[in-house]
Amino acid sequence: MSEQHQAELAKWVHDARKPLNRISMQAELVKMALAGDIPVEKATEALDKIIVSTKDCSALLTDMVTAMTDIDRE
Repeated sequence: MSEQHQAELAKWVHDARKPLNRISMQAELVKMALAGDIPVEKATEALDKIIVSTKDCSALLTDMVTAMTDIDRE
């Protein structure tokens, strides 16, 4: 794998970490809501954000696989 392709892969991994970090933070909010530390409505909002973030992460991974397939064809 060329240095350019390694750099592209590193960028994609970095980009995939963003939604994973959002998922982690929102899961912590859900735990707080279940413990009664914050309103239950915040848990519902956090769960909605988790769903969006999982879809974002899935799309990024799909794009990465597509790009890696294109690189292999070069």
